[in-house]
Order: sequence, then structure tokens, then C-alpha cells
Amino acid sequence: MFHTRADRQRILAPSTLTPMISTWSRSNENYCLLNLCNLRFTPPRRLVRRTPCPKLNPIPSHWERALRTSSCPTRGGNLFTLAEFKDSPALLVAFISNRCPFVVLIREALAKFAGDYAGQGLAVVAINSNDAQAFPEETLERVGAEVKTYGYGFPYLKDASQSVAKAYGAACTPDFFLYDRERRLVYHGQFDDARPGNGKDVTGADLRAAVDAVLKGKDVGTTQVPSIGCNIKWTAGNEPSWFPTAA
Repeated sequence: MFHTRADRQRILAPSTLTPMISTWSRSNENYCLLNLCNLRFTPPRRLVRRTPCPKLNPIPSHWERALRTSSCPTRGGNLFTLAEFKDSPALLVAFISNRCPFVVLIREALAKFAGDYAGQGLAVVAINSNDAQAFPEETLERVGAEVKTYGYGFPYLKDASQSVAKAYGAACTPDFFLYDRERRLVYHGQFDDARPGNGKDVTGADLRAAVDAVLKGKDVGTTQVPSIGCNIKWTAGNEPSWFPTAA
């Protein structure tokens, strides 16, 4: 099932949400759990196509506040907060999965992509919002295994409450949100046109072009091919309004 409703283009930012976030960072071998909640069954996998967002929307303030106040100590005594990225000219927030074939296809390329741009100023944060009880592949422990196995050199967060995904209006994995220096959303589209089974090379061409434009201070443009992938595995009863099973 595909989704193209225009009202999902907006990033939602309800002030009452308090995300429950866990983080595992390969660079400092950090493992920190914050308020991991019990989860229940979620509907089966669906394919979801996102409509790119042409508006310049600010980063959800409640998520910025949560990362600033819910800091995780690393083994070396440092703290992971969004403030670490305050000087980065670009920020990529990627909703990904450990099991979705669309993410499995690109995960090595995503790791390389992040590494290629790390020295150019792009900050990358990945988030896993899937129901880990219904889908054991999406547990915090498996998040950490993915980091080590595929060489993710960026923080990979576990959004156990799924409130971060709701705040962003994220619908699928992968789902990419690219922000400029002022933290305005400038790109919400696909990694590239490779899909499981279509035989195309995974290059990250679309996202690379968008990041290149941001880093050069140029407009990304509003012609953006929507990302397509598996729906986020919502906990039963926690589905957002745009999900087809929501009341």
C-alpha cells in the first residue's frame, strides 16, 4: 500500500511528547538505555511511498529539547546531545530498520555515504522506531550489532516510544530528512533509485546531490523523488493518524 497524502508532508512537533530514546554509538562504544518501554504487536509490513516536502520546516523542537536534556554518558565520560551538531552545516536524520529489505539493500552504502561526508561537515543521526517486541530484529541489542557489523560511524538511536517518528511524520524505512545550517528541512526524498530486485547499483546519488547542494550553500530544489520502503512497525494502538489502520 502506498501513501501520498499531502498532509503527511509536514513535520509534526507536538510540545507534549517526551521521546524515550536509547543510543549506541560505534565511535565511543557507547551503550545507554533511557526509558525503554514494553511494546506490543504491530501490523505486518507494508510498502510506503513518501511525498517529498518542499517547505522549509524547522527541526522538531521537542526532539531537539529531548536530546539536549536526556544526555547519555559515553565510556569516556562524554555526553551525546544534539549540541554536538550545532556547528555542522548540514544534519541528516534517517529513520532506518535492521530488517526491512529496502534498508538492508543500502546499509553498507549508507555507512560509506556518512563516512564520505563526515569530514565535509554533514552530521548524521539514524533512528530505529520499530516495535521491538513484535519484531525482535529491531531490539536495542540488534541496533548495536548493526552498528558494529556494518560500520555505522554515526549515532543510531532507539525510539522506543515511537514519539520521535510521529513528531517527524516518518512513515517508512528508510525515510531521510536533510536539514541545512539553520536546521530547515531542505530534502525529504530517496537515497537513490535502487530497489530490491531492480538490479540498479546502490549509489546514494539523490541524497549525495542534495547534501552537496547544502554544503555549497545552494538550493536543493523541490523536485525530489519520494523514498519508498517498509512501513514503520507501530505498536498496536499507537499508530499515527496517517497510518491506514489508525482510527
